[in-house]
Amino acid sequence: MYEYEDLKPQIFTDEGQRIFLGIRDNCKSLINKAGAARMDKIIQDSYGDTWFMLACVDRLVELGEIYEITSEDVPSQRRIFTSNKEY
Repeated sequence: MYEYEDLKPQIFTDEGQRIFLGIRDNCKSLINKAGAARMDKIIQDSYGDTWFMLACVDRLVELGEIYEITSEDVPSQRRIFTSNKEY
């Protein structure tokens, strides 16, 4: 089961940062084009563990770069995010 806090330390490794930055850039691009982005589209061009990719997006939320506009009962891949500030 997905636990953000368990995966968070991996984001700060060299490989984790590379994946995180790719996800961040893709998220930024999608939001700039459409105003919002769905989780499955944000992570679709990334490679690796799906739970880790979800953690990268949750890290963007934690940093205040994006925020989630969906409710808690939405499946992970259908979560929708929008910009919380100007990139």
